[in-house]
Amino acid sequence: MDGPLTRRGFLAAVAGGLCTPAIGASAQTPFRFGLTPVFLDNDAIVIEEMRTTLRMAMRRPIELLQRRTYEEVTGLLLSGSIDAAWLCGYPFLQHRETLSLVAVPIWRDKPLYRSYLIAAPGDRARELAELEGGIHAFSDPNSNSGWLVTTSNLARINRTPDDFFDRTIFTYGHRNVVRAVASGLARSGSVDGYVWDVLAEVEPELAGRTRVVARSEWLGFPPIVSRADRIDDAANRSFMRTLYGLDGTDPGRAMLRILHLDGFAPAELALFDGIAARMREVSVTP
Repeated sequence: MDGPLTRRGFLAAVAGGLCTPAIGASAQTPFRFGLTPVFLDNDAIVIEEMRTTLRMAMRRPIELLQRRTYEEVTGLLLSGSIDAAWLCGYPFLQHRETLSLVAVPIWRDKPLYRSYLIAAPGDRARELAELEGGIHAFSDPNSNSGWLVTTSNLARINRTPDDFFDRTIFTYGHRNVVRAVASGLARSGSVDGYVWDVLAEVEPELAGRTRVVARSEWLGFPPIVSRADRIDDAANRSFMRTLYGLDGTDPGRAMLRILHLDGFAPAELALFDGIAARMREVSVTP
């Protein structure tokens, strides 16, 4: 993958790309896209660059709505207040009768990622069982990589986070989990492996103050979803085409480099079978 893209370089790529804004696009109803803590970073520049690329490709205004928790964004999606959202496999499966897959990101040639269990570099733990006690940082109670994986691993040994760790905290952001462990606020943490690996590239000083103790099996990457009764709306069809075609235009490739992704592709429900199995282990019916 290419190196990090500067703001100037991104805007130059947009200016020289194949997509041009349609006349009168500003008069159209905005497409509302929700972002959750699964997103790598909430930096204002990155958000604006995403908005610019999607607006030019879809030829309509784009509203990117960010919320602190998965529950908040899921609520907006279910109520119809937004058109689509970059969610997580866990909340998607919780509402799979109501939601439909729009696209799944491709990272390192796969629509997959893993959950990482992290601790400080000097911590001698080699597996979850050796991290008993202490403070553990989770990302969000509705996060697969930031809660479900570790909780289901504990369920396999008839334990729960409450009786295994001295205390647990929710940071509401995967980068914040890394920060909590790096600063010593927490002894260990559960984090999205995509986020940790990208941080190891772009913020090696931060990631370097943690280490990966264990990695989960490969699981379905956090998907982009829409309400099932709106999946065939013209706006959503345009959104799908835009996501699938990002790797075919200069502005799209620039956006993908910022996100450290290869592209977006269609997906089947079976991609999330591993998450569904873990939900059953903690008595959550997918």
